[in-house]
Amino acid sequence: MRSPWHPMATIPPPQALLRPLAVPQRLLLGPGPSNCAPPHPGGGSWMRSRQGIQYAFQTRNRLTLAVSGTGHCAMEAALLNLLERGDTVLVAINGIWGQRAADIAGRLGTAAGTLGLARHKPSVLFITHGESSTGVLQPLEGLGELCHRHGCLLLVDAVASLGGAPILMDQQEIDVLYSGSQKVLSAPPGSAPISFSERAREKMLRRKTKPPSFYLDMGCLANYWGCDDKPRMYHHTAPINSFFSLREGLAMLAEMGLESSWERHRANCTLLCQGLRELGLELFVKEEAVRLPTITTVRVPKGYAWQEITAFLMKEHGLEIAGGLGPSVGKVLRIGLMGYNSTKDNVDRVLGALRDALQRCRRSRL
Repeated sequence: MRSPWHPMATIPPPQALLRPLAVPQRLLLGPGPSNCAPPHPGGGSWMRSRQGIQYAFQTRNRLTLAVSGTGHCAMEAALLNLLERGDTVLVAINGIWGQRAADIAGRLGTAAGTLGLARHKPSVLFITHGESSTGVLQPLEGLGELCHRHGCLLLVDAVASLGGAPILMDQQEIDVLYSGSQKVLSAPPGSAPISFSERAREKMLRRKTKPPSFYLDMGCLANYWGCDDKPRMYHHTAPINSFFSLREGLAMLAEMGLESSWERHRANCTLLCQGLRELGLELFVKEEAVRLPTITTVRVPKGYAWQEITAFLMKEHGLEIAGGLGPSVGKVLRIGLMGYNSTKDNVDRVLGALRDALQRCRRSRL
């Protein structure tokens, strides 16, 4: 007769999880995420985020919602819903996010060009408004009108710029706009606002095939978020905490007002740039008009290793900045002043920390 089985765990619980969680205090002045703002009084449904997104985007588009994921997820959602195999997409590559968009478009079986509306006759033009890898703010004036003249939709990445620099979806004739929660909105990463114009919605309705992702199918998500007239159906388990945090960030942006937020970021970026020059550092983006107000790039000073500077700031000052990303790796330091973190006090703090680093970090004699 078989003896009864007495299941017994043989792998002990990890000691690290039996100790209280100790989260170090860090000032996050890199390219994102930013520190979360203190709690904001009030409450309400996370579905109200839609109205906040419409305000932040300056749009009346009905198909406006938040994707359950980061900005990368919204980028993928936009491309895979708009494009079908055989379509042509034109990608403006001014940093890593254009490179990523071209990669995703290629995986969808579309033809991805990088130059010329008239030449390629694309159905979609992708462009990044705030390129966080280089610190460049891309002008958008007239681009929507130009796209529509050529029968093309305009898709804009505003992850690093929303709330920190003017972007007006309806006025600028942007067809698809998306952002992220962890930059100027100062919420934890994990939810991504996105909106589609009527032109974009009609293109999606004309698809011959279903989008290749069920999770990111905008038809399903539109119904889930109440963007259509059909009875609401279950689609996926929403990350409720992320959506409430997003609502909180949108509420604080609405309370401050878009114009005030744009001016706050512009003014603090100007102070930072002035201070960096006084330290003898060289700004990576020469032309002030195209500097991204939320993320400032400065050339790695000659003779210094950028990794030593960032490590020193974290160890000695509890402050995070970042090195380059993609095409700017090894060339720049990136300093973020976004949302709750965009203050004069933080400008002074990062400048003081950099002054200390330049004096104390090892410098090569080569």
